[in-house]
Amino acid sequence: MASNMDQGNPLLSVRDLVTAFDTDAGRVVAVDGVSFDVPAGKTLGIVGESGCGKSVTAMSIMRLLPQPAGNILSGQILYKGEDLATVSEERLRKIRGGEIGMIFQEPMTALNPVHRIGPQLMEAISLHEKLSSKELLQRAVDLLRLVGIPAPEVRVSEYPHQLSGGMRQRVVVAIALACNPSLVIADEPTTALDVTVQAQILELIKSMQDRLGMSVIMITHDLGVIAETCDEVVVMYAGRVAEKGPVRSIFENPQHLYTKGLLNSIPRVDSPRKEKLNTIEGTVPGLADMPVGARFAPRSPHPQIEEYLKSEAFRSEKPGLVQVGEGHWVEDCPYVRVS
Repeated sequence: MASNMDQGNPLLSVRDLVTAFDTDAGRVVAVDGVSFDVPAGKTLGIVGESGCGKSVTAMSIMRLLPQPAGNILSGQILYKGEDLATVSEERLRKIRGGEIGMIFQEPMTALNPVHRIGPQLMEAISLHEKLSSKELLQRAVDLLRLVGIPAPEVRVSEYPHQLSGGMRQRVVVAIALACNPSLVIADEPTTALDVTVQAQILELIKSMQDRLGMSVIMITHDLGVIAETCDEVVVMYAGRVAEKGPVRSIFENPQHLYTKGLLNSIPRVDSPRKEKLNTIEGTVPGLADMPVGARFAPRSPHPQIEEYLKSEAFRSEKPGLVQVGEGHWVEDCPYVRVS
């Protein structure tokens, strides 16, 4: 496996991932053929509207899907050449937290409210390292200090509700970094935080990445976060990849109408006062009503879109991805492409 990394292979490679949930109404596919790479030491952003499959993709990588409803139907999740979709549960427990850490989006639910901060940190470490109680406590204090929590010797004995939202999120970051992972998945780590604290958390993750040399998957609906923190970006829509590539390339030259719509909806400093924000017309289809063809098509402003929506291609042909630049890929359907 190490030799694969030495030859320049990505740290994580997701290939044609399909994840579904069994519901009372039948099986619905939430992630449909998603593929991307995460290079060693780099940050990949996954962006899209709520419900597009971002978090389900992250949970699939960690195999933390709700059971028995959630299932990975097909595809590969290659971590250092090892397929996480098929490894044993015992091996997966060593990887989770040890080699791959996760920052959950809501710290108040990620942390156990009836346990003090220290034991929650110590548990994350003790699952992967054999240390004495004294050593575990010292590591917990050191981790709190590392993520910028003041008076860590005091905070380690406090409960989550005694900390501010920003401090709780720092604790969640500390747990994710407890065993110096190679990869951290940050699932909307700045949700429900004010702008100042958001900036502090993003800066903290970036500084920890520089210090530890880890890779990061940054999941967010905020394109500003993507622009500030990521090297590559995957734009997801309705469970599929609409566009992916280097951040600069996609921000400067978006090729998918959905990506362009997201960028146009960002408020601009030089916009006239009281001007209405641009929006993307229409709504995301429900999981049970997903078309086979280009899923953004019903919301597309393309002049011939009605012709496509009535066609056999829309009913039965799933578009692939086509390369439009160096590392830049977009959904191969002219009705959802920037003309």
